Amino acid sequence: MSNAVSKLVRALVLISFMTTPYGGAPLAADTASEVTVAKDLTAVIALQGFPCGQVVSSSQQGADDYVATCEDGNRYRVFVNAEGRVIVQKT
Repeated sequence: MSNAVSKLVRALVLISFMTTPYGGAPLAADTASEVTVAKDLTAVIALQGFPCGQVVSSSQQGADDYVATCEDGNRYRVFVNAEGRVIVQKT
């Protein structure tokens, strides 16, 4: 299980770098990043055993900290805590 959590942490770190705004970045790249973030958040939520279906929108609250809205209406905060663990909390 720790290997899966390690992969999730790396994925969230990658997500944070991919979603950092860069001057002059094309709009298509932003859309592709949003799709990637939504897919990654969907996987993280499912691996933690929460009902979601699919993430339809998300907003970044900070480094490795997101609020995800699912197609079933559930909202979750997905973040990495001080110990480096991926946490999913229903909001």
